[in-house]
Amino acid sequence: MGTGWCADEKEKYDPSGFRDVIVQGLNEAGASDLEAGFKFLDSAGSKLDYRRYGENLFDILLAGGILAPGGSLAGDSDVSRTDMCVFSAPDSLEVLRAYAQMITKLIRRYKYLEKTLEDEFKKVLIFLKGFSPEERKKLAKVTALLVAGGQVPASVLTNTLQDHLVKDSIALEFIIQVFQTWLEERDHSTLWAGLRKAGLDSRLMEFFPVSRRTQEFLSTTFKAHQLGQLVEYQKALEHATVKKELQSTVSALLSEQAGVREIIPVVREHMARHSLPEQDVVVLLWTSLMAAVEWNKKEGVVAEQALKHLRQYTPLLSEFAQSGKAELALLVRIQDYCYDNMNFLKLFQKIVYLFYRAEVLSEDVILKWYKEAHSPKGKRVFLDQMKKFTEWLQCAEEG
Repeated sequence: MGTGWCADEKEKYDPSGFRDVIVQGLNEAGASDLEAGFKFLDSAGSKLDYRRYGENLFDILLAGGILAPGGSLAGDSDVSRTDMCVFSAPDSLEVLRAYAQMITKLIRRYKYLEKTLEDEFKKVLIFLKGFSPEERKKLAKVTALLVAGGQVPASVLTNTLQDHLVKDSIALEFIIQVFQTWLEERDHSTLWAGLRKAGLDSRLMEFFPVSRRTQEFLSTTFKAHQLGQLVEYQKALEHATVKKELQSTVSALLSEQAGVREIIPVVREHMARHSLPEQDVVVLLWTSLMAAVEWNKKEGVVAEQALKHLRQYTPLLSEFAQSGKAELALLVRIQDYCYDNMNFLKLFQKIVYLFYRAEVLSEDVILKWYKEAHSPKGKRVFLDQMKKFTEWLQCAEEG
């Protein structure tokens, strides 16, 4: 296959000439013979200037010719387009995977094309409205294969968040197809990791038209397309964000030396608005309280400092430790904290006793923690500390 055209840096920029040579070579290879097509592209790269015409090359492989702004094909003669492209391929994952593999082999052979490929996808995803529904579907599948394979970063998907694409549900249909195809290749955790890396994990709602941006609609839509696990990931992320906001609010109140009576209604309102479970709230309050103080490095001094600090906030913790589940969550968190902060290692029993006396922790929960529900962190140390106290509790209970 002769090229009949050779790029030269001194020549004027001639994308049409480049296209005609590539299209001719691919057409001679035969629309379904991707192996012959790749052999032509591989050898042509040494004669043609892929560095200069890389965007045109990927236009041809995706759409069959050079894309004009908006997504239509430039030129209307047979020599200006080829059927050896994603848009003309059968809608078969096996065939589309072969196209993704051909593109992958090409960028491995010509490394400088990696960035061009990323730029190409940023461009074509803006043009989605200019493609037919079938073309969009096939493009979504190839996008998923290349993003899941690491050839294209997931960040290109943000380019579908154009107002006109979102409004007409084109962005949503496209991203759903991308997710579905990804999950045929990889698992949910890799998809979520890719979205997180691209900063899209917290932006899923933006793919929905404005009138449909509700958690309920997102959940229903994703579950209907077998993407229920993404809903769970998204809920967990939202939950973590809400908790972070609450912790930031509580920390600000503590730094302003707000009293317990001022803090309780703020926490209650946040808890009710976001349906936060009590056990999460009480653990968060403990974390905020312990982060609010610059602790002394001396073990003897820190004990007095810690007990004095915590004593004034026992009514706050008690308010949000009304259930056994919340009490136990708090107790386990205290254990982990004392283990992770060595100056508190010997303080665990004193803190538990303070909270028992202040009716933050009940004897039933303390005994349950001792017998079966403790954390493995520093287990021996803390059980030894609590031995006499729990024996006393048991005797009192039996007496």
